[in-house]
Amino acid sequence: MTQFLPPTLLLPLLLLLSLIGSFSMGWFFPTIEQDLRNHLKMPAPITVSPLPDFAQYKNVSKKKKQFFNYLLPLIKHANNEIRAERHWLLAFKEQTDISQEDMNQLLTLADKYEVSTLKPNQILKALIKRVDIIPPSLALAQAANESAWGTSRFAISGNNLFGQWCYVKGCGLVPLEQVEGQHYEVAKFDNVLDSIRSYMRNLNTHYTYKSLRTNRQILRESGQLVTGLSLTEDLIHYSTRRQHYVMEIEAMILHNKLGKHDIKPKPVEK
Repeated sequence: MTQFLPPTLLLPLLLLLSLIGSFSMGWFFPTIEQDLRNHLKMPAPITVSPLPDFAQYKNVSKKKKQFFNYLLPLIKHANNEIRAERHWLLAFKEQTDISQEDMNQLLTLADKYEVSTLKPNQILKALIKRVDIIPPSLALAQAANESAWGTSRFAISGNNLFGQWCYVKGCGLVPLEQVEGQHYEVAKFDNVLDSIRSYMRNLNTHYTYKSLRTNRQILRESGQLVTGLSLTEDLIHYSTRRQHYVMEIEAMILHNKLGKHDIKPKPVEK
């Protein structure tokens, strides 16, 4: 029979142990990927085909169609992974007796989504705000914009469709032109799905996009559909082009009718 500790005692204890890194008997916290696969009802892994050669399409309409057809299933898969995490969190919220395994899982998600608070009553609240999907229309428009429809050097050589940076030497591709005083590379990914996951995690964790997460939560709590157009203004700092970038993303969503992909999923929140 599984033994339980009162949540008020168990969570602070596990938080302390997570900071130490291991229990006294040598058991280490599992990696994030292992824990997610073992304890959450994550969607089955999918095969990710290499980025197609979109430059071969001379017809603009055909290029766009092929780009969206390739990317949309990967965006949906990444969102389904987030939905599985969120569904687990909402179920955890309703529990009265919390097992050590469940607390370990909560801490794993807190680590993944960079929740730094040590206050037990704030961890779950912070996670529910961060662990949520990114509207497909927004991801599609930003991918098209940042990667020049999958034809940029960073897309082709690094599977990076969202212009994400990294700051460790050798972590990615060095830009041909770099602002003086800045030292960064454009991140490389093993495949496009990993690029999408990283992009979504960035929007769900970085302080720059706090307003996006707040506005998304307001829409959720009011029962409204979370759409790409409803969140574009929160990307004001995604690009140095600021408001011009926001307007570009909005125009791409509208012109390509991407809003049709922001379909409300079956309700899981009660």
